[in-house]
Amino acid sequence: MEQSVRDPIDMRLLSDWQRELPLVSRPFSVLARDLGISESDVITRLKSLTKLGVVSRVGGVIRPNIIGASTLAAIAVPALQVDEAASVIGNEAGVNHLYLRENKLNLWFVATGPDRDHVSSTLARIERRVGARVFDLNLEQSYHIDLGFPLDKRGTKVCEALDAHEKSAAFELKDGDSHLVQTLTRGLQLEEQPFQSIATKLGRSEADVLLRLEQLCAAKIIKRIGVIVRHRALGWRSNAMVVWDVAEDVVDRAGTAMATFAGITLCYRRRRVEPDWPYNLYCMVHAKARSEALDIIAAATETTGLNTCPRRILFSTRCFKQTGAMLISSMEAA
Repeated sequence: MEQSVRDPIDMRLLSDWQRELPLVSRPFSVLARDLGISESDVITRLKSLTKLGVVSRVGGVIRPNIIGASTLAAIAVPALQVDEAASVIGNEAGVNHLYLRENKLNLWFVATGPDRDHVSSTLARIERRVGARVFDLNLEQSYHIDLGFPLDKRGTKVCEALDAHEKSAAFELKDGDSHLVQTLTRGLQLEEQPFQSIATKLGRSEADVLLRLEQLCAAKIIKRIGVIVRHRALGWRSNAMVVWDVAEDVVDRAGTAMATFAGITLCYRRRRVEPDWPYNLYCMVHAKARSEALDIIAAATETTGLNTCPRRILFSTRCFKQTGAMLISSMEAA
């Protein structure tokens, strides 16, 4: 259900703090100084916005397939069986996003887990229980990751070109990173010292947790730490996934160009599933009206020279699940 946020301080909290939550012992006190209110008021407001369904959590979003594994998947289900199939898929702890989209291939979800074998097992189990083929559309290249969702004209577009499989040669993951990042993706406790709570849970010091999170952010393994909003609850309900069938020798150029276009919130290259799903370039558009989304798609298609490429537009009609990724099999996903 769409919610209206009219309080200007709430809107600043939602708009300005989707990234760069201060990695200090009392981060909400920093937000309080910025907003001109008390620390307790910040915490109370975040709790209220979470209860209202506007905020998913205050926590982290990670770069895909570096810590843990994930894939985008889709399945074709008859209309009368959508709710039943969505229940089966959504009950998988590793599934963290699940949408109904306008296409014969209509249920789309992201499967996550500690490794690729875990993800593959999840897909096989879903395929068996739903009784329909699962399309595994694994990420090959990320052209654009929007580090936050701009809610007003002050928002800025932040792009990163990232290889989906290549770890930074200068950064080495440590044994405790999976547990630390999993706890972060579940969401911080909304209290004065949330990082101390993480440290206590993991048997570490607060200083050690803060330092390691800073290092993981600097290495871009954690894409952002901040307020994670539910855009549909704020009115961005005309959201479309657009897929193109682009020649291999031009797809990287097209994807890089698409990444810079205003209104494109995600842009990836994914594996084709020939001959049934030949599309390899994906982007997401979030808008408040379908006409606005279609205008963005038309302009982006023209600008990137994809007019002659086969294309499909899949508007999302229902969101069944939206949580954090599973990184550790023994820990329930956020």
